[in-house]
Amino acid sequence: MAVEPLTSGASGRINALFSLRALRSLLLLLNAVVLFLLVPFRGKANSGDNVGKDEKQESGRKGSASTVIRVPWALLPWRNATMAVDHEVAAAVRRSQAIRRVFQDDDDDTVREFCLFSTARGDTLFTQSWTPISVQVRGLVVLLHGLNEHSGRYTSFAERLNANGFKVYGMDWVGHGGTDGIHAYVHSLDDAVVDLKIFLDKVLAENPGLPCFCFGHSTGGAIVLKAVLDPKVEAQVAGIIMTSPAVAIQPTHPIVMALAPVISFLVPRYQITVANKKGRPVSRDPQALVEKYSDPLVYTGPLRVRTGCELLRITSYLQQNLRKFTVPFFVLHGTDDTVTDPQASEKLYKEAASTDKTIRLFQGLLHDLLFELEREAVTDGIIEWLNCRV
Repeated sequence: MAVEPLTSGASGRINALFSLRALRSLLLLLNAVVLFLLVPFRGKANSGDNVGKDEKQESGRKGSASTVIRVPWALLPWRNATMAVDHEVAAAVRRSQAIRRVFQDDDDDTVREFCLFSTARGDTLFTQSWTPISVQVRGLVVLLHGLNEHSGRYTSFAERLNANGFKVYGMDWVGHGGTDGIHAYVHSLDDAVVDLKIFLDKVLAENPGLPCFCFGHSTGGAIVLKAVLDPKVEAQVAGIIMTSPAVAIQPTHPIVMALAPVISFLVPRYQITVANKKGRPVSRDPQALVEKYSDPLVYTGPLRVRTGCELLRITSYLQQNLRKFTVPFFVLHGTDDTVTDPQASEKLYKEAASTDKTIRLFQGLLHDLLFELEREAVTDGIIEWLNCRV
């Protein structure tokens, strides 16, 4: 029986968002917005000396000389308030689902717990931990998921790390999993970087004396990379591990790069419908794909403009600072990954100033390495790298 390949919310949609077709759609939207904003000025012009005497008298009889402006229903204040409440309810539902999964985990060798804490922005972050029961903890791993997913997807990976003496912490960054925000909407990836720094402080305070490593997948890898450019964070971590990191994302046309910041400022939450077309598979394991896209905590809708712009911004920043990385790192990438660029990972490996750096390219593997058919080999490689540094 033929199975239609399920695809990542961060695959073809990213490329589609940065295409000329998407740009034309956005320009049409901006044109409509500009025309709407000019309506009041048109009313002022009509009230000038060019207005005929009969029209002035007619306006006077109706009791008003101003132009009647019909505001679209979607722009009414109460409509925006209703949408805000809907987003808050949706975030609360996601948090409830994330918490329920923690309690449903019945692994006999691991204690799984969750914790909520507030940021300076007022957002509530959902975090969780996996602690080994019968194995002495000798190291920590702080885990950051990729775009459109959540930390709970990495439970099997966390349990493998537990079995080898590593306590694992996971953080759902803003707009994802059980954390506040519109689902998969990222106003600023710098918020996620700041949240990671605060979370690291919390983890290290709870576990003094233990070496701490950061793990990041895809966009999570980009967040980790930007965080360790801070000398304080670099001093806190013993090393970082990245699978398929978002070090580079190239739009289809240079003009898209130039206009993306302007468009994301004017219509940040706008969703490009062409970005919801069928993209590229992220795993060659059909069962892993079914599990991913039947998960309500995984976002599968169109990519929002601001989110796409933030991806461009952080990858551009990383490209400009590759030589500044001095932290020990291990980067893993599939050669057939079409979501993030394996060549960008090679460039990171070659240009980084780190004296302790390792790269491993998996021939023929796709984006979600820990959910590929060869996931055991990928996990074994990560554990071996950690063991050599603890």
